[in-house]
Amino acid sequence: MSEITEQYDAYPYPERDPDDERRRLVTGSPSDLREIEHFLFAGRRDWSRPFRVLVAGGGTGDGLVQIAQQLAWAGRSAEITYLDPSTAAREIAERRAAIRGLDGIRFETGDLREAARLGPFDYIDCCGVLHHLLEPQEGFDALAAALDPGGGIGLMVYAPHGRSGVYPLQEAFRTLLAGLPPAERLARAREILSRVPEGHPFCRNPHLVDHAASDAGFYDLLLHSCDRAFAIEELDAHLSRAGLGLVSPARPALYDPARFLPEGVALPEDLPPAARMGLAERLSGTLKTHIVYAAPEARAGRAMARGSDSALVPHLRGAAPEKLAAHVAAKGEVAAQGAGTRISEPLPRACAPLLARIDGRRSVADIVGAAGGDTLAALGHWARIDRALTGWGLLHYASPRQAGR
Repeated sequence: MSEITEQYDAYPYPERDPDDERRRLVTGSPSDLREIEHFLFAGRRDWSRPFRVLVAGGGTGDGLVQIAQQLAWAGRSAEITYLDPSTAAREIAERRAAIRGLDGIRFETGDLREAARLGPFDYIDCCGVLHHLLEPQEGFDALAAALDPGGGIGLMVYAPHGRSGVYPLQEAFRTLLAGLPPAERLARAREILSRVPEGHPFCRNPHLVDHAASDAGFYDLLLHSCDRAFAIEELDAHLSRAGLGLVSPARPALYDPARFLPEGVALPEDLPPAARMGLAERLSGTLKTHIVYAAPEARAGRAMARGSDSALVPHLRGAAPEKLAAHVAAKGEVAAQGAGTRISEPLPRACAPLLARIDGRRSVADIVGAAGGDTLAALGHWARIDRALTGWGLLHYASPRQAGR
């Protein structure tokens, strides 16, 4: 861990200017508040109880600031702990939180393998950390030990195929630049990369951008002292050994191999869920991360909200209801981005009026009831909306009493 701490003290990651908090909030997955309630609490968490959160390996604070700000905006009572080994990264995270007036956060400098002494927690964010451990299973086990039995985890780890070209360069740089101080190692690596031929898999991979964004991004991508990637089956196995179950990827449609199959080609009926997802990962070849939600194995199968629960309130993410409805009415599709590729998901034009009624307050039953006419047909249209939008992370559910901001 000493070499990793040295790296992040020299180049805190991701590179952030705390003053930018005055202009924008960095958002993403995991740890969007609607996602958490949807994937881990079946859309029905009791928010009258304080929400105990651990941001494990919080870096410069993206996940921390996002969830703390969303909880504050929603008026939710929360107890939030930040944990990271780098004091330089922690200082940036603290300044970002202070600028937003997000007080009451407990900041700890330390290793996520110590997480159990700080818990238990209702939710743990662990984004971009487990793939940097020499023994990753120790990290999975530590997170499981810190988790309340009724809680869950949102995590991101690297995936192998979308990072093609990264690992040969990492190995070469370790051989050539071992022992140099971070600044000199970075300068030499940049020189060497400029001489790598255009045909190198790294240079031909359009999904890799961190090295061009900042010094911290270059160092984290190509000069990290401990870095590995997990196929989705490996990730599932690590979770299982820790007593956890994979609830769902944040965008389940990315892991559905059926979208690649022409008519006449069927999936084997006995293919286990993890193997099914792995098949989609290999067919895609472009996934560079896995973003998933997990929960204690005993409740993982019932943790996620279902569109068939008509009392839940649907919330759109990243799209205005009127614009999305107009697009579906005109095109008969939903456009989505998947692993760097634009994807068109067919959706009947008859779904448009239902989409237009999504306002974050009305339940599925209210929306379907307001459609008038054939209720069974409207429910069928809602089922199509649910499959298409939740599959791409565009729709999440919350309970009626939580249907405010």
